[in-house]
Amino acid sequence: MLRNLRDWWNYLNAMGWRYMVFRLWYEVTLRSGVLAMRFPVQPTLRKWIELDEWRASSPPFLIGDRSTFQVKPDRSELLQLEAQRILGGEIQFFYGEWKQVDNQWLKNFDTGFQYDPKIHWTRIPDFSATIGDIKYVWEPSRFLFLQTILRYDLAFDKDHSEWVFSKIENWIDQNPINCGPNYRCSQEISIRLFNWIYALYFYRNSTALTNRRFDKIIWFIYWQAKHVRSNIHFSRIAVRNNHAITETLALYVVGTLFPFFAESGEWKKRGKSWFEQEILFQVFPDGGYLQYSFNYQRVVAQLLTLGLALARIHNDPIMSPVLERAQQLVRLMLSCQDIESGQLPNYGANDGSLFFRWSDQPFSDYRPALDGLHKVLTGKGLYQNLSPEAWWGSVQLKSYNMRVVAISDGALTFPDAGLFVYRSQNMHAMIVCPQLKARPSQADHLHLDVWLNGKNILIDGGSYRYNTEPKLKGYFFGSESHNTVMIAEYDQMKKGPRFIWLNWTKVVKAGWVDPRTFLAEIHCFEQLGFVKHQRKIEFATNASIVIEDRVSSKGKLPMRQLWHKPSESALDASAVGDTDEPLVVRSVDANYSPTYGQLSPCTQFEFVTTGHRIRTKLIFE
Repeated sequence: MLRNLRDWWNYLNAMGWRYMVFRLWYEVTLRSGVLAMRFPVQPTLRKWIELDEWRASSPPFLIGDRSTFQVKPDRSELLQLEAQRILGGEIQFFYGEWKQVDNQWLKNFDTGFQYDPKIHWTRIPDFSATIGDIKYVWEPSRFLFLQTILRYDLAFDKDHSEWVFSKIENWIDQNPINCGPNYRCSQEISIRLFNWIYALYFYRNSTALTNRRFDKIIWFIYWQAKHVRSNIHFSRIAVRNNHAITETLALYVVGTLFPFFAESGEWKKRGKSWFEQEILFQVFPDGGYLQYSFNYQRVVAQLLTLGLALARIHNDPIMSPVLERAQQLVRLMLSCQDIESGQLPNYGANDGSLFFRWSDQPFSDYRPALDGLHKVLTGKGLYQNLSPEAWWGSVQLKSYNMRVVAISDGALTFPDAGLFVYRSQNMHAMIVCPQLKARPSQADHLHLDVWLNGKNILIDGGSYRYNTEPKLKGYFFGSESHNTVMIAEYDQMKKGPRFIWLNWTKVVKAGWVDPRTFLAEIHCFEQLGFVKHQRKIEFATNASIVIEDRVSSKGKLPMRQLWHKPSESALDASAVGDTDEPLVVRSVDANYSPTYGQLSPCTQFEFVTTGHRIRTKLIFE
């Protein structure tokens, strides 16, 4: 919380004057009711185009009618099982737990709270202890499950177009325009639009798509896109993260594919321009991402794939710097990836988002997303023995003819992202040390993530939930769930309101001393005064690492060196203090979060000293 003038000053510095001025204006319009006036309810229904005309003249998209697919997905047991569960009324939340939903679009499936569909979206809170985490009502309304049904129909020669369009129509009947929780977030609207459009194009010639249904769906596509456009500056100024990229792309997609809307020309032009601006602002020159999160970076990779592919199909030029950032994004993520499993470190905030899943690969596998973007850029795949995603089966797409991305072993540096990678034949490791350019989500500087023979041995705790009890939120977003150093119970930075951290960690130096030795110095724990933390990491062999941490000016508080490993992993750890005296390891059962809302067991162990130095040797068995 902000308890004094210094905290308020740090909060202002963290957020910026542009944010503060806009947010003040936005709150005034919100509380006065002026904002709600821009989002009317029950607008008069109108018609733009006949169904037959649209079928004959609709602009090309990434997929066409199901009959145009030259490549079909594998008839896998997993695809059949997932489709049957969805057709039976279940939804997989955040690619984790399955829940029975049965056309309940206004229910919070965590708390059971039922929203009133008559309440204007401006009067619905994002966070409420009574209502619970709003993401548990949003998840079904993303319509991500449609992608599985499309793949299932294509692979098994089925036709569930009636089921699909009845689901969309049922949602429309329960969610009046601009009312209820499903209009609260423009990114959620944008994701829903993407999936409705995929379904429209895939089943475009189905008899289940009647004139009445078509008119109804087009009407709601229009008003949802209009909603996104009317509130776009909230994402572009107050949020300025993957939300802004998603929403600007949605405007470009709708503006391109539905040219009969009066605003489509403006949506297409501004949507594309803003999308390019956001990519150049949010993706760093070395491929890093300003949210300091691999899950959100994958979101951006998939949005880039959609945006760049659509622009290529319509011969709509994309700025060269945008293509270069996209290529560097692939290079960075590939460099941090375990190629065998496709996984990356559980780095940064992870809300379980995977906007497009056109294959059987699990949520934790980043290969399909990186492979798709790489194909759009270069025309080449990245991986061997990886089945192509289903959406490639009906589009004849020319790539941007960029050079193929490759990685090599050794010490790699991504200075803008603040990520340092060591790769050898059977080990790769990643060190987190960014000079923060945007507000961080986690207090995780100098976290060390280690993979050995395809297994994550030293793990990142993840983020669990955004709206949960303070103790859990403090653990996952704070320093304790990371492989770094704490002073007593203090995080590296001071927690502010909601997602905000104050007194950002500052990097004095960070880099490779030699191909096997990393050295960094940061200034942190400003709430304790001035604390300097120096970490040296030596990759001694392909199965052992030596870490030396030194801190200064911590007073009499203990220094804690924290480590986290999966419970089943074997790891030998020993440490000494200031005078080389052996330190006793403390071990407790803990949890990490592989995806949103999910907990899995891990072991947290630590070395503690009242001195200023801990030197640790880790041997991986």
